[in-house]
Amino acid sequence: RCQVESHYLFRDNDYGCRDQVRSRSFSKWAQKSTAEERERPDSFLERFRGPNKHEVDSLFIILRFRRKCNNVTLSPSDDVYYHWLMVIGPAVFYNWTLLVVRACFDELQTRNVLVWLVLDYICDGVYIFDIAVRLHTGFLEQGLMVKDGHRLRETYIRTLQCKLDICSILPTDLLYLTFGVSHTPLLRFNRLLRLPRLFEFFERTETRTGYPNTFRIGKLVVYILVIIHWNACGYYSFSKILGLGSDSWVYPNASDPEYASLTRSYIYCLYWSTLTLTTIGETPPPVRDEEYLFLIFDFLVGVLIFASIVGNVGAMISNMNATRAGFQARVDSLKHYMHFRHVNKVLEQRVIRWFDYLWTNKKTIDEQEVLRSLPSKLRAEIAINVHLDTLKKVRIFQDCEAGLLVELVLKLQPQVFSPGDYICRKGDVGKEMYIIKDGRLAVVGEDGATQLAVLTAGSCFGEISILNISGSKMGNRRTANIRSLGYSDLFCLSKQDLMDALQEFPHARAQLEQRGRDILRKEGLLEEVNVSAGEELEEKVERLETSVDRLQTSLARLQSEFNSAQLRMKQRMTALEHNITTVTTGSGFLSDTDGNDSASGGGGMRSQINIRL
Repeated sequence: RCQVESHYLFRDNDYGCRDQVRSRSFSKWAQKSTAEERERPDSFLERFRGPNKHEVDSLFIILRFRRKCNNVTLSPSDDVYYHWLMVIGPAVFYNWTLLVVRACFDELQTRNVLVWLVLDYICDGVYIFDIAVRLHTGFLEQGLMVKDGHRLRETYIRTLQCKLDICSILPTDLLYLTFGVSHTPLLRFNRLLRLPRLFEFFERTETRTGYPNTFRIGKLVVYILVIIHWNACGYYSFSKILGLGSDSWVYPNASDPEYASLTRSYIYCLYWSTLTLTTIGETPPPVRDEEYLFLIFDFLVGVLIFASIVGNVGAMISNMNATRAGFQARVDSLKHYMHFRHVNKVLEQRVIRWFDYLWTNKKTIDEQEVLRSLPSKLRAEIAINVHLDTLKKVRIFQDCEAGLLVELVLKLQPQVFSPGDYICRKGDVGKEMYIIKDGRLAVVGEDGATQLAVLTAGSCFGEISILNISGSKMGNRRTANIRSLGYSDLFCLSKQDLMDALQEFPHARAQLEQRGRDILRKEGLLEEVNVSAGEELEEKVERLETSVDRLQTSLARLQSEFNSAQLRMKQRMTALEHNITTVTTGSGFLSDTDGNDSASGGGGMRSQINIRL
């Protein structure tokens, strides 16, 4: 019995295990089918379903990047554009110097093929990117920068430079697969069409540099070296065509160990080219007709180079010494005048030392003359940049209107005083004010030796006397002697210039006068009674002016009424005279045929005339 029960128990357990395995298998199959249903796309729904969120974000980023690239516009005067010229310029110079030497000297090309390929394709990449830069380079139209991308592309495509740029990036060097690696430099000669970019880089550098004459000399030397370099390569190639070592004029044969190295070959050709183009000579004479023609052409090019060197260097030297020559002419003319007028030697030496100080400290430039060619707005901006901080140090001009400060800045006149010169003396009429830019001034006593105070850079004096403030105890007279201790640089502002500027700014004038009164009141130099009396007098004058204007208006009205009445009276008198003439002629009382009738009719006519009158 126990065995039977255990047998049935074991069979039930076996059936339970089988059921669990079946249920697990069924659940796995159901999950797999559901996953396949989810992964399997519906062809009908795919036609109408939009992109998912990830695709939309990627598309939005790409469109925004393209829009930014299309909206980028470079101005030829910006620093970014000039920095790009600093990149494209060396690439053009690389092709103009190394392509020709690699094409002529085969050993140089075959020794470093991989290096040349890398450098060539880097330059090609720069060339391609340069076309993109040109497509986004703006231009001025009616004074405004054109930034429309479509218009910029159309304008660039229509130019000749676009065609040259496209020709310069044609992959002609791929023909080396047919002709061999040694002919690669010759196949890349179309890269030389980008030469205008190098000229543009030189031109903008000359404009931006602070030493234009030095840059011009360096640029001229570079041009000469490039021409000599090309001529040396042409001499070596011409020698190879005629045969190396075939005669005494061509380059010696490479079988000679002395001339076999690449370095000696290039240096020898460069030396020969230098001697020929500088017209020095001392080279082996030509033997063949072809050699004579080549040498004649070189001599002609050398004459042109020599003429350009002499002309350019002479012009540069004259430009560098133009300032010195003009200054020396002024000094010579003044010396001649002092000698003609028999000026004493002490004063003459003071004048000469004053000129020496101006030249040593580079103060010989006439600012008004230099800035005269600029428009008024640019001239004002330069003057503000140079002198505005100095003008703001004056007490009465602090917190003043910006427009008035601009007008005053343009009227500042620089002046230089020698040691011992008196800027002003006590009792003089004040016609200008001074601002110390550099140097030291002393307030001295009557003896001229006692120093009461010392004025340094940034100080000013004479500003109150040019305002004509009523009630001032100082008036417009100088109250002290001011003397220069050494060479002093001052800015002078005349009274007339200040008044001319204040006419356009009445509110600023009132503020300046009030600020001047406050300064005088603080220093005890203002008479309050006179100020109030002056104010009452001004009010009375204003009332009188109002009354006079009213009387003038009434008188004008009465005069117009009188003129109209007089005109009407004249018209009535003219009509009356016309009526009298008509009646008298029609009655005939002046007829001689019938005297009685005339007499009797005359009385009646007179009565009619009296009635009319």
